[in-house]
Amino acid sequence: MNEIGLAKIESMIYVIRGQKVMVDSDLAELYGVETGQLNRAVKRNLLRFPEDFMFQLTNDEFKEFLKIRNVTDSYGGARKAPYAFTENGVAMLSSVLNSDKAIMINIAIIRIFTRLRSFLLLEKGLSERIDKLESGTNKVFKAVFERLDSIEEIIDTKLPTTKRKIGFKN
Repeated sequence: MNEIGLAKIESMIYVIRGQKVMVDSDLAELYGVETGQLNRAVKRNLLRFPEDFMFQLTNDEFKEFLKIRNVTDSYGGARKAPYAFTENGVAMLSSVLNSDKAIMINIAIIRIFTRLRSFLLLEKGLSERIDKLESGTNKVFKAVFERLDSIEEIIDTKLPTTKRKIGFKN
């Protein structure tokens, strides 16, 4: 797969129920089969697809999904909520769609999922480093302000209480 193909695949990955998933119609398009054909192959092998590998979107999720895809009610696609496949479900598809194209597409998709996961780990690491930096910075600022307060108290005690008038003496 070239980079354009990988970018297209990456754009087909959505977050639903807090998981990165791909929907049946997008997968069918990539594999070059009809959505119904893909779903029939899955249904013949349901034991391979537990709930953490594949689930059907609820009506509310489906409506939200259509909004994410910028699709209106006049959408010409299926009216039935699609099936969503997690990374494990996509990997399992290669065992039920036994073609060279399915295998190549699955390899590309799994690589993208892996790359996305490594980005998330990198982001988490950066977030932790920023939190530590903030914590350290807060400690430094606290120490500086405490020191300034103590200097201010010393200055206040050493200053005369009466103020001299400024200007010319008469």
